[in-house]
Amino acid sequence: MVVCEPLSKDLEQNISHIRSKLGNSSDLVVRKIRIGKEHPIHAAVFYTDGLTDTKAVQNFILESLMLDIRGADIDETLRSGGNLFQTLQDRFLTAGEVNETGDYANLLQCLVSGSVILLLDQYATGISIGSMREWKERGVTESSTETVIRGPKESFTESLRINTSLMRRKIKDPGLWLETRSIGAVTHTDVALMFVKGIVNEDILREVRDRLDRIEIDGILESGYIEELIEDETFTPFPTIYHSERPDVIAAELLEGKIAIMIDGTPMVMVAPSLFVSFMHSAEDYYQRAMIASLIRMLRYICICIALLAPSLYIAITTFHQEMLPTQLLIGLAAQREGVPFPAFIEAFFMEVTFEILREAGLRMPKAIAQTVSIVGTLVIGTAAVEAGIISAAMVIVVSITAISSFVLPAFDLSLSFRMLRFPLMILAATFGLFGIIVGIIAIVLHMCSLRSFGVPYMSPFAPFNLEGNRDTVVRMPLWSMVTRPRLIAKANRVRGRNRAPQPPKPPQNESKG
Repeated sequence: MVVCEPLSKDLEQNISHIRSKLGNSSDLVVRKIRIGKEHPIHAAVFYTDGLTDTKAVQNFILESLMLDIRGADIDETLRSGGNLFQTLQDRFLTAGEVNETGDYANLLQCLVSGSVILLLDQYATGISIGSMREWKERGVTESSTETVIRGPKESFTESLRINTSLMRRKIKDPGLWLETRSIGAVTHTDVALMFVKGIVNEDILREVRDRLDRIEIDGILESGYIEELIEDETFTPFPTIYHSERPDVIAAELLEGKIAIMIDGTPMVMVAPSLFVSFMHSAEDYYQRAMIASLIRMLRYICICIALLAPSLYIAITTFHQEMLPTQLLIGLAAQREGVPFPAFIEAFFMEVTFEILREAGLRMPKAIAQTVSIVGTLVIGTAAVEAGIISAAMVIVVSITAISSFVLPAFDLSLSFRMLRFPLMILAATFGLFGIIVGIIAIVLHMCSLRSFGVPYMSPFAPFNLEGNRDTVVRMPLWSMVTRPRLIAKANRVRGRNRAPQPPKPPQNESKG
């Protein structure tokens, strides 16, 4: 149990204690003043340089306390036994978000969060003014991780308050509720839950709250910390919590009955619960006509199969099942592989690892040279390897189409999952042929069907199958036909267009017996 040390009535002792607790940090500003004229009271104003608007402190705190207060007002309050702090708040402090604090722990937490602290001599209570916070922050710009072709070109920032305001602009409804809590014993990071009351599933909301409240960690520096601590299953290659930095995407998820988790200091906003189909959808699917969106979605599912199975199928067919190929194609592949000293598995493994190295290097290198190095490195290595007889030209084509297909997926996390699963499937293909690939696919499907995201089946509405829910999966039906929300998520209010839960029926009145 944490013992809260109360403030002292001695102003100098409070100043000395606060300075010692902060290690006499140079960014701590302490301004001693006197309030009133006839019977002045010694006071001190504390704030952290760089986190506080100094001009606002000068105009709305120091000027009000040193110039606007009359000694008669102070004397009248003291003679009548009134609350001096309440008088200061009601008549002289023109700033908003003014609260009283009586212990050092709360005072220091407010101080390092950008608030201004006012302490008076002979009083063991301080005033915290939180509306003076100001620091340098990135403005609202276009998303750098999610390309926008048609749609709003704005993204979240590292400021929690800016992110909540962007959501308020999208959903102008009083039912959009916001809950904020502090997580991290050292960082005290603000984590906010945002949901639409009347649409959200209360059971899921309660589970999200409980998991967040159970977190015990020193600090939260990015949303990945929270994701790993609250997800249902850790040892799985598939992401079970969706995240995005686009406000329109998060707003659409909230209207489905889901919950947004915002973390101060990162532009990534998480969504719970998250299903497999969520990672396959893009916001632009709803900004285009249904037929075009459905065609693009089907293309994505085809690209999943290519990204996961193309190298494995090539290995299995060329190694064990040559009779499946047409004669002319088989002769051509045999001619290409005539001078290659390695089996197909070694070829594919070498090319896949090389491409992963180039892709990772392109992500970490400076942007000015990353794209050039990636393209030149791929062409040079691929051409040189073919000419040297280390790999065949057909293998270069297979690995290239596999890599390109993985970029089609809207969610980068899901692309990473299939990139990782590609290697065990290649081993199964090299060992057992097509039989090994089928066994691997069955294992992957069974694993995906066993996953849950805050209690909701990960593969729904595929498994358990729901015909009504499949109107917005592989094929997107027209918006006018999607009249209900997901059955397993929004249980209270499933009909779109209603943002409130239906009122319970009134009990029947007892009729008088005649």
